Amino acid sequence: MNETAEQCYHCGQPVPQGFQYRVCIDDAEREMCCRGCQAVAQAIADNGLVEYYRSRTAMPASGQEVLPDELKKLALYDHPDIQRSFVIDAGEHSKEAVLILEGITCAACVWLNERHIKQLAGVISIEVNYASHRARVAWDEREIGLSRILQEIQLLGYNAHPYNARQADQLRKTQRKKDLQRIAIAGIASAQVMMLAVGLYAGAWYGIDPNTVHLLRWFSLLLTIPVATFAALPFYRAAWSGIKSGHLNMDVPVALAIITAFGGSLWVTVMGGEHVYYDTIGMFTLFLLATRLLETGAREKSVEAAENLLKLQPAMALRIRDGQQEYVPVMDLLVGELILAKPGETIAADAVIVDGVSSVDESLLTGESRAVAKQVGDSVIAGSTNLEGPLTLQVSGVGENTVLAGIVRLVDKAQAEKPEIALLADRVAGWFTMGLLAFTLIVGLTWLWVDSSRVFEIVLAVLVVTCPCALSLAVPAALAASGSHLIKRGILVMRGHALETLAQVNHVVFDKTGTLTIGKPEIVSMVNSGVLDDARCNTIAASLEQASEHPLAHAFIRRVEGAILPAVTAARNSPGQGVSGEIDGVAYTLGNREFAQASRGDQSETRIQADFPGATLVWLCDTQRVLAIFVLADPLRADAQAAVAALQARGVSVSILSGDGDAAVAHVAAQLGVKNSHSRQKPQDKLAVLQALQAEGKIVAMVGDGVNDAPVLAGAQVSFAMGTGTDVASQSSDIVLLSSKLQDVAVALDSGKGTLRVMRQNLWWAAIYNLTALPFAALGYVSPWVAALGMSISSLIVVMNALRLR
Repeated sequence: MNETAEQCYHCGQPVPQGFQYRVCIDDAEREMCCRGCQAVAQAIADNGLVEYYRSRTAMPASGQEVLPDELKKLALYDHPDIQRSFVIDAGEHSKEAVLILEGITCAACVWLNERHIKQLAGVISIEVNYASHRARVAWDEREIGLSRILQEIQLLGYNAHPYNARQADQLRKTQRKKDLQRIAIAGIASAQVMMLAVGLYAGAWYGIDPNTVHLLRWFSLLLTIPVATFAALPFYRAAWSGIKSGHLNMDVPVALAIITAFGGSLWVTVMGGEHVYYDTIGMFTLFLLATRLLETGAREKSVEAAENLLKLQPAMALRIRDGQQEYVPVMDLLVGELILAKPGETIAADAVIVDGVSSVDESLLTGESRAVAKQVGDSVIAGSTNLEGPLTLQVSGVGENTVLAGIVRLVDKAQAEKPEIALLADRVAGWFTMGLLAFTLIVGLTWLWVDSSRVFEIVLAVLVVTCPCALSLAVPAALAASGSHLIKRGILVMRGHALETLAQVNHVVFDKTGTLTIGKPEIVSMVNSGVLDDARCNTIAASLEQASEHPLAHAFIRRVEGAILPAVTAARNSPGQGVSGEIDGVAYTLGNREFAQASRGDQSETRIQADFPGATLVWLCDTQRVLAIFVLADPLRADAQAAVAALQARGVSVSILSGDGDAAVAHVAAQLGVKNSHSRQKPQDKLAVLQALQAEGKIVAMVGDGVNDAPVLAGAQVSFAMGTGTDVASQSSDIVLLSSKLQDVAVALDSGKGTLRVMRQNLWWAAIYNLTALPFAALGYVSPWVAALGMSISSLIVVMNALRLR
């Protein structure tokens, strides 16, 4: 057996004698235990990353030599069929994937992975989330493959594998199980210690045998050891990480209080003295763990709400190939293949209907419980439920390329952004922690001079009572609770600042077409000349339009849906004018006034335009007479009037910006009771109007379709886009209304105001509590166990107040 000379500089493992693996780091030869650690350390040194060794807070796994068999396994990740399940196209030659990193133990690990991978040629970006251990990597496939990136991560001593919603959920469950174990140990031990403490307190008052006191203290010590070591371990790790990175987080005073109380009590138990604080340690740790568990649950709800969508997608799909049906794994589906969705089944992939008519439940995405009618040509999303008839579908997206996967990525990105008030709270908490430690030192020195016998008790009470947990939880708890509530309503917040800005909005600007209106022309009226009945006029018009691709044609065909249409001969389409043809030997025209020769003597246009401002008129004529005049308009959304009225009732002013003509815009504005409207607006004109409102001091929210309104959406302080279909994942707005319900704008504004109100309440409560409790603790009026109770209740109030945002 070889004797060891020293520890490996990289991983801390023993270095066997005779091994000659060395790397020059900081002008000194450092010993390594194997060739793998030597390769990692040399890469770190060559790339100027030796700061890692000074910043890390835990040893990594030993570096691994990537053997030929392992290289073969990693090479599989470059195969297009494998990548289909978790890699998305981020550009012409750009790929993006989300990975889970195993072995991340501290902030230095995150720093090392990001810095090292970014230096690889072809890597566009990498962002590692320390809290979730999730890494988002983008690379140019012409210069580097995913297997090379995974190989480099493995060489650093970490393992990376594709992110999976079910796997992430399992990791959360495992962590939650550990948290509950810590709470259970702290709770059981604290209950027993509290009973023993009652005996000690009663004995101090009524008298007790010294040997009994000694025995009770030793029992309390034994019960407290698992609390101070296992249950409180997360606080020690977080505090040490903060100290090493130069950031004094709220866990520093927590860890200091627990260690101080345990060390002092241990000294008194062994050497003798007046007071022990085992009950304070147990109560403090228990309440703090319980509060953290509640806060973690609230924070994860919004992520889980989105990830739960992915878990609803089935694992198998019924594929149709060469007339044969077979069940295959969803990940084996290719874009363009046909699948069958039977009634009651969950749709396996994003797809387009090629055969069949049914209704689909899309409540998982939109929050709307009412089924949506679907027919040939309509899109359906993975995870929605087919309710009625069988549907033959052509696959348009699988895995990471589905709408739901895109939404999960957007939620993940939004959660990484913090609003200003959250950043301010973090900075205040950091300065408060430093101030608290300095104040505690001053209090200790003062009491050392006044009454040295009470120094320990009072310093411990000050540390415990003013722990900045409530201050640090004030904002994240409110944001998490609000985000979870909005996702369930089909409101997707995509920018960290959005909720904070919503609370200040006092002016909302709407686009007209596709936002206030449906965006699809409908026949709202028909003026019949009396020559033919209404049914015959509708049938002739639909027959003439059935071969046309013009958007207006669909309005005529929908009007007689399901009817048998007569054949049309000599059909002719005149772009920009209309269609013509013969039916049963009679020639007909359907189009504008210039196209329909027989309409030129008709005087109905002025009267109809007065009744339907901005509407499009289409004349149906034979060779001599006007048979009917169809009035087409883009109807308002069903909830448009209620949405505008709700905003105005809240004191929010409303404007309409549109590129449509004066009459059409004025008509819509009159219907909605909006006094401020602008017509014939080009994108740059809309932006100019928006900037003029902002110059007046307005905080403006813009609601548009997310495509044509991109410049003005970007110019508003906060923007909404109507999220329908596959465009959801590519929206650049701050908030997407997945349900496409305009009334959700008012809901979002209320949620923003409520969130900001709760955040302020939490911050005020935390500040008032600390400023009130601190003097009492410093003057010796608060015992450590009361301090622990007060701090825990303070944090609990903050979390419970945030959970009101439902």
